[in-house]
Amino acid sequence: MLDGPVLPTLLKLALPTVVVLVVQTLVGVAETYFVSFLGTEALAGVTLVFPVFMLMQMMSNGGIGGGVASSVARAMGAGKVAEAEALVLNALVLAIAFGIIFAGVEWLAGEIVYRSLGGQAGTLDAALGYGHVIFSGAAFVWIVSLLAAALRGAGNTVVPAVIILLGVFVLLPLSPALIFGWGPLPRLGVAGAGLAVVVYYLVASIVLIVSLRSARATLRLPFDARLIEWRLLADILRVGGLSAVGTIQANLTVVLVTGAVGLFGADAIAGYGIASRLDYIQIPLLFAFGSAALTMVGVNIGAGQVRRAERIAWIAALFAAGVTELLGLFVTAFPQAWLMLFSTEPEVLAAGSIYFRTVAPFYGVAGLGMLLYFAGQGAGRVMWPVLGGTIRLLIAAGIGWFVVAGLGGGLQQLFIAVAAGSIVSGAIVAGALWLRGWGPSGHIFK
Repeated sequence: MLDGPVLPTLLKLALPTVVVLVVQTLVGVAETYFVSFLGTEALAGVTLVFPVFMLMQMMSNGGIGGGVASSVARAMGAGKVAEAEALVLNALVLAIAFGIIFAGVEWLAGEIVYRSLGGQAGTLDAALGYGHVIFSGAAFVWIVSLLAAALRGAGNTVVPAVIILLGVFVLLPLSPALIFGWGPLPRLGVAGAGLAVVVYYLVASIVLIVSLRSARATLRLPFDARLIEWRLLADILRVGGLSAVGTIQANLTVVLVTGAVGLFGADAIAGYGIASRLDYIQIPLLFAFGSAALTMVGVNIGAGQVRRAERIAWIAALFAAGVTELLGLFVTAFPQAWLMLFSTEPEVLAAGSIYFRTVAPFYGVAGLGMLLYFAGQGAGRVMWPVLGGTIRLLIAAGIGWFVVAGLGGGLQQLFIAVAAGSIVSGAIVAGALWLRGWGPSGHIFK
């Protein structure tokens, strides 16, 4: 990672993570399919919990997890293996703490949250039944996320990928077995779906900890309370805390834009939902490639190779921009190719087409910005990416809402605001790296 060609190494590091994320996405679809047999109320209840659970996962993986990976990568690059291993223990402490916090908040405020999202009667009961169970295992989710992030920071993407993939073979049969009561197992209904996820993360947590305690592990988890230091916790949270804010901003932007689209009726929401689903499909691929860039940048920053770290960031960002831009140009030219997979209603197709033709031409800018965000995590510099996310939120959601609700604008004007938010955000992040760089000598080409 400290020398040699950049792109092949990035692709090699990213591939295991891509496989894991694709499989996890398919597992989520399968679980939704199993729950659908319990009826509409059960399915709607799980749907209410999903965005809250996803927010926690994004904070643990891309937020605080990004801070863990960054700290470990920089320590490994500097040759400080003992400090990197101490960071793993501190990450475990943070995982348990955040898991307890999320479980407690969901237990105390879950009903308020799900009710505010539209949950009533049987749907609300299903949401509480599923949410209370799945969040009871929040600590296990955080442990898996942060320990896997530590391994990725050390350049080991294979071990977490293998462990998580093997866990899938536990979850897939266990979920329907607990939902429907196969064999000696009780029929738990929607709570069974949540319990299966908890068991999955519990098993993955145990296997990850055992793996990191192994004498053969290249990065070990020491059990020594003296290694728990505020200095190390602060190093993780310095990057991870700001990154978590960025995660919240991204989710809030989506929620507010969806609300603005809702002013135009159900067909508009459906069209926007189908079109923007393509945005979500890109995220796992960008996350995998971004995690690889984070590791390579962090190791090189730790080794004092700032110029190479900047070069890695630009190569990764431009590659991601190229891939996402090609996809964007395709759906701009042929929006029906995607939209008609989900609907044939003219009004729905019209709304989705407006989104694609307005926003999709700038997918490349969004891809560029997201990769530079991950690279910034690796360098321990996330202020500008988070600031870019703030500006995107203000433009896409703030100005977008004002144009629609205050000035009487249409979907086209709302989506122009969304596109403008991505463009300005990407320009801020890229401009900061270009003009300021990560070292005292300025940008890469000086």
